[in-house]
Amino acid sequence: MPGHLLTVDEYAALDGTGFTELVEGRLVTSPGAGRRHDVAVCLLAAQLERQLPRGFAFVVRNELDLRLAPDGEPGFARRPDLMVVGRAALDRGERMLCAKDVVLVAEVVSPGSKRTDYRVKRDEYADAGIPHYWIIDLGERVSLVACRAGGSGYVDAPAVSGTFVADVPFPVKLDLGGLLP
Repeated sequence: MPGHLLTVDEYAALDGTGFTELVEGRLVTSPGAGRRHDVAVCLLAAQLERQLPRGFAFVVRNELDLRLAPDGEPGFARRPDLMVVGRAALDRGERMLCAKDVVLVAEVVSPGSKRTDYRVKRDEYADAGIPHYWIIDLGERVSLVACRAGGSGYVDAPAVSGTFVADVPFPVKLDLGGLLP
């Protein structure tokens, strides 16, 4: 591994580094979140697929350049559990998606990611200008916190369990209990 803080371009050139993210130029390795988490992400994608408006697509665990640092400076790249983007972003064929193309990021909380998902990534995604962020917690009752751009960051709706219904960024109805295997 390089002995210096990485730019996003240097990080992108490190193909095959495993499950890593780039945080202020530092490689951060994340252990696997487990089958329960992975199944929940797949079931979320399945529910969304039937409801996405024309012109949108979802991607799972794709690298995302947050564009939080100027080119050539230590950068930020995350690998969200799920993103909704305009289809045009996929047609460009770039290795990493760019935050400006993302309509929604969803993270499924795992035991080792609670603080990161609720605080750190929430702030990074808001700073990157991503208009919607969903935090899905597989706790005792599956819940979803919908964060929406407003003011100087996100405004969080109260946690919802059971059925989540929204009309932004597109009309959607999710059976949160259906995210568990």
